[in-house]
Amino acid sequence: MVNGNMLSNENSFSYSYSAPQHDEVKKIREKYMPKVESPMEKLHRLDESCTKKGIALSLVTGTISALILGVGMCCCMVWGGLLFVPGIVIGMIGMFGVGAAYPIYNKVTQKERQRIAPEILQLTDELLK
Repeated sequence: MVNGNMLSNENSFSYSYSAPQHDEVKKIREKYMPKVESPMEKLHRLDESCTKKGIALSLVTGTISALILGVGMCCCMVWGGLLFVPGIVIGMIGMFGVGAAYPIYNKVTQKERQRIAPEILQLTDELLK
């Protein structure tokens, strides 16, 4: 008896479930669970990795070549005189490098695809079964 009133368990109701709280707990728990990569995720990762090396190499080649082309243009247009002819040669080297960036990308990507092909074919066979 509390304050002259009798409490009974029949008249009480307790509810503690909260959907947003449950979702938040699940999200936090997933952060600490070991990451298990599914075959589909692995397939996507391998497919993307084929182009990353080619992109990086072609970007570096193209950027450096564009800077060399700019130096050649400066030799011809700004400094002129004795640097005109060397500026043309330097500019041509830069143009060649800029033009070679895309074929470099294609060649490196093709090599990476050949290197990873057996693993990708094995994964696709597993996924298609």
